[in-house]
Amino acid sequence: MRVEDVAQYLEDNPQFFESHIDSLLRIAIPHPHGGRTISLSERQLLALREKNKELEKKLHNLLQFAKENDALQHKVHEFIVALFAARDLGTLRDMVPHLLSDIFNVPHSVLRLWEVNPPSAETLAFADAQTQPVCLHHAAHDTVTWFGESAPQLRSYAYMPLHAGSDTVGLLVLASPDKQRFYPEMGTVFLQRIADAVASALHPHLQP
Repeated sequence: MRVEDVAQYLEDNPQFFESHIDSLLRIAIPHPHGGRTISLSERQLLALREKNKELEKKLHNLLQFAKENDALQHKVHEFIVALFAARDLGTLRDMVPHLLSDIFNVPHSVLRLWEVNPPSAETLAFADAQTQPVCLHHAAHDTVTWFGESAPQLRSYAYMPLHAGSDTVGLLVLASPDKQRFYPEMGTVFLQRIADAVASALHPHLQP
């Protein structure tokens, strides 16, 4: 008889041990951490304790994630409020990198507006092709030159196209020496909110 058959029989016949209580009491199994044998009831108790520890760990991780999420929500709100204090395009362009550094601890960022600094054809095509922010471990096309002397130390990038309606009007790029700060599989919800806020703040200052 296969082990699977025995397990299935016991699952299908839970009354088995009620009829064979002496057998249940005589069963001894190895302790999960070695060294001795224990009764089946002791093993069940250990299994429950281990399961509780796993559940506690998952709960802790969920609470930690919620806490971090709340903190990030607050930072995005702070960023948006500060953006709309700018009264002209020049101030806004200078303000965005400073806010990203002060609020989100992203010291390397570039805001490029096509109206002011037209991009290369490759960069324009790249920006137009993105429907949402994209994170990479390499610079896209010639954008690496946008970071000047800092470029050689950068290892991860977040590209955030700025839209006015269906048109791309610019690109906001965040970069970091940390390869794991921005990575292809990461969520981009908050990056999208930042991009939307910047695009909305820019809109009144751009030529129609």
